[in-house]
Amino acid sequence: MTRTETELPRAERLDRLPFTREHGRLVVGSGLGWALDAMDVGLISFVMAALAVQWDLSSTELSWIGSIGFAGMALGATLGGLLADRFGRRQVFATTLLIFGVATGAAALSWSIGALLVFRFLIGLGLGAELPVASTLVSEFAPARVRGRVVVLLEAFWAVGWTLAALIGYFVVPRSDDGWRWALALGALPALYAVVVRRGLPESVRFLETRGRVEEAEAAVRRFERAAGVEPVPSPLPVPTPSPGPRALWAAGTRLRTAALWVVWFSINFAYYGAFIWLPTLLVANGFSLVRSFGFTLVITLAQLPGYAVAAVLIETWGRRATLATFLAGSALGAGLFAAADGETAVLVTGMVLSFFNLGAWGALYAVTPEVYPTVLRATGAGAAAGFGRLASIAAPLCVPPLLDAGGTGLVFGTFAAFFVLGGVATFWLPERRGRSLEDTGVRTG
Repeated sequence: MTRTETELPRAERLDRLPFTREHGRLVVGSGLGWALDAMDVGLISFVMAALAVQWDLSSTELSWIGSIGFAGMALGATLGGLLADRFGRRQVFATTLLIFGVATGAAALSWSIGALLVFRFLIGLGLGAELPVASTLVSEFAPARVRGRVVVLLEAFWAVGWTLAALIGYFVVPRSDDGWRWALALGALPALYAVVVRRGLPESVRFLETRGRVEEAEAAVRRFERAAGVEPVPSPLPVPTPSPGPRALWAAGTRLRTAALWVVWFSINFAYYGAFIWLPTLLVANGFSLVRSFGFTLVITLAQLPGYAVAAVLIETWGRRATLATFLAGSALGAGLFAAADGETAVLVTGMVLSFFNLGAWGALYAVTPEVYPTVLRATGAGAAAGFGRLASIAAPLCVPPLLDAGGTGLVFGTFAAFFVLGGVATFWLPERRGRSLEDTGVRTG
């Protein structure tokens, strides 16, 4: 079929739509999985603080508990992206929820630090694969003019999940010696939610077309058109296009943006996880009671929500690069202020500043990432960037004890500030795709 005046590619048919209830269902459906992911990641910081007392663990052992999950996430993110470009976004998303939900429930039964480390690795495997796949799926349905805002809204579910973790940490973990076990048992909920995801969420139209599954792609587009009250129009037959594989990330047209994206992912992972995984434990080490440190962490966590809200507004007003760079600069300022904080009020306020800007930066980063690559390489590229970033997540908790010994909390958070600055500089080599179609990446894959 040749294209006529009334024909529109299915991607353009999606881009012309307003934000509908189907978009809302997709964001909420994916976002609930995202929140459960965040809840699990957040819970380990409270579990670490409790086990430090109950199991009399050394700082090195605590560091490994904090880091081993991120080793799994590094592998999971890379594999998840590759699998999503081969088998589909929805299928991989549901599978990852099942893996980390079952593994989290099993972790509640841990009988030794060795068993806990094994379960944490398996949890990380599922968690790492889920995030880049979910953001890719949502970005591929969102209309071009609001795509960045929609992806930031998805990322805001991370704050919901981390807040749930803080609430569980505050109300459940300190109440008994088995409080941490009950907390991890609650983290098994994603296994049940995987069934909902598998049945309720649509598969990416863009992915279906690359695999030649035209009828399924048409049905998915019409589902969204019906929700918008828009009459469907014919679409030209797509050309099935297999994924070129991860080597294409370093081809002549993509290597600079890949390098810049990886630097931003590495920097933000190092600073964020180094700070927030250790935060309750550091507060206890500085004289706070366990319950009080959890309460402070809860309040600091709540500052994430307005950070996402502001980023969601600016992402379509200023653009992706400017928003990401601004929030990374604010994160550096917050980390520097926290390093110099003296007294409970100063700790609380500067911690909230760090939380506000850091999570706004995360929202902007997840909006940028799916726009860097074309459809056949999108999940692979997003997963590879996230996987590389998770290497920093492994390193950061392990670096905290020697940094503490060398220069105390000030050196720790000063180091995090330096990584935020590095990430901010790297944003200048990322493409700006505000308001453009996902097909307009400026990258050729064949």
